[in-house]
Amino acid sequence: MLALAVVITQALISVTGSVVRVTGSGLGCPTWPQCFPGSMVPVAHPEVAKFHQVIEFGNRTLTGLVGFIALACFLAAWRVRPRRRRLVGLALVMPLGVVAQAVIGGITVLVDLSWWSVSLHFMASAVLIWLATHLFKAAGEGDREPVDVVPRRMRRLLVALTAVAAAMLLAGTLVTAAGPHAGDAKTPRLDVPVPHLVEVHGTLVMAYILLLAVFGVWLRGARPTKALLRTYGATCVLVLVQGVIGSAQYVLGVPEPMVVLHVLFATLVIIVTALLWGESRYRGPVPEAPADSRSAEAVAA
Repeated sequence: MLALAVVITQALISVTGSVVRVTGSGLGCPTWPQCFPGSMVPVAHPEVAKFHQVIEFGNRTLTGLVGFIALACFLAAWRVRPRRRRLVGLALVMPLGVVAQAVIGGITVLVDLSWWSVSLHFMASAVLIWLATHLFKAAGEGDREPVDVVPRRMRRLLVALTAVAAAMLLAGTLVTAAGPHAGDAKTPRLDVPVPHLVEVHGTLVMAYILLLAVFGVWLRGARPTKALLRTYGATCVLVLVQGVIGSAQYVLGVPEPMVVLHVLFATLVIIVTALLWGESRYRGPVPEAPADSRSAEAVAA
């Protein structure tokens, strides 16, 4: 249960971050780590709307919840017997990652939402979502040396798929960096024509879909598990829906609700891509715990 909660909260903080951006609330708390000089919470200010303060401070508060759940998951993983190094390592990354993200978020505020800092902020979240998904997978499997469920060429294809997914996400942040939703009306934008960036992003999306299609064709000749088949099907559906949302938001002039929806589906694509990677290998069953140990169940349930 805790591992699943880590995945959900890591994805959620990315979505709420997009809400901050599209509402222009990125400087609702203009300092960091305080919200205003001398105050950790919002205060009345003639130049900062209360609405923007609430949105930005709410996002900062949610970071605390994400960190608490990540720490709880690590402590539960630490108590698992027999000790599982991979599970503990992945769980440890989560609270450390939250701290790193908080620092990156603070830098983003201190540099007045410069486009490169916002891109870095999202890409760091993407990495944490990816690792949180592997933590969730690790909580429900063993610690043996991984055995490929699919042929080696398909594993290599997954490496390419993951690399293209990362490039696709990065290109998406650059589209945002040049677009209208800066997080604050005064923030300078990336000085590159949006249509050019959209072409790059769209090309990478098509490359991802092509690689996914090849993986599916090869999957027919393999002996996949039911879990891998379900994950592949979910990936196909989510990527196609995400493509429709992205195309629609561009044609419609990037309306705020569709931007948030696009970010939500981006987090889901990260999750299913990570699950494809995990389900293509088998690490054996979860090691049996001593009768007096229930921590493993707390992490994986």
